[in-house]
Amino acid sequence: MKAVSIFKLMMTGLFIILFFAMPMPGQSQENGEEAASKDFTPEQLAQMLAPIALYPDALLSQILMASTYPLEVIEADRWVKKNERLKGDSLDDLLLEKDWDPSVKSLCHFPSVLALMSEKITETASLGNAFLAQEDEVMDVIQKLRTEAYKQGNLTSTSKQKVITKEKIIVIEPASPDVVYVPYYNPLYVYGPWWYPAYPPYYWGPF
Repeated sequence: MKAVSIFKLMMTGLFIILFFAMPMPGQSQENGEEAASKDFTPEQLAQMLAPIALYPDALLSQILMASTYPLEVIEADRWVKKNERLKGDSLDDLLLEKDWDPSVKSLCHFPSVLALMSEKITETASLGNAFLAQEDEVMDVIQKLRTEAYKQGNLTSTSKQKVITKEKIIVIEPASPDVVYVPYYNPLYVYGPWWYPAYPPYYWGPF
């Protein structure tokens, strides 16, 4: 797992809870009507969400929002690779000069995640379209995936994360309020026998 200060995510615990409880507006760099016309099946949603469904809520929400800005994801990834020595406040200072969405900026503190999103830009764009057009379904599938991993004993509280069940909703929070870890897991196995054999989960790792 890799860690980063939770304050770099520009989020609060309250926002994370609200994110899973109610719809959020989003804007895409693609034509809005084109994105809305995308109608992904439950099988396709499970396939694309499996690699990230077990990420901490704070990080997961940033990935979902950033995926609606695929061009900015590519630009940010290239910029981070050219400025890989920048960390912490120095990185934040230069990010102020960029007009990227805050979610994209926050992922600059997770270069491995940003790089995977950029390298798999087709999948990233599909994720963004799904989030914009089918947010409720996306959230439902995330909870289904978490439930299956929990049943398999592969989603538990550790020294790095807290797994909390709130009225049938599984919330994943950092164990430390200051640090978010990026988990590594194989989506082919962590959920148990995959229930959509024609749609095997995407594999984003290792980092």
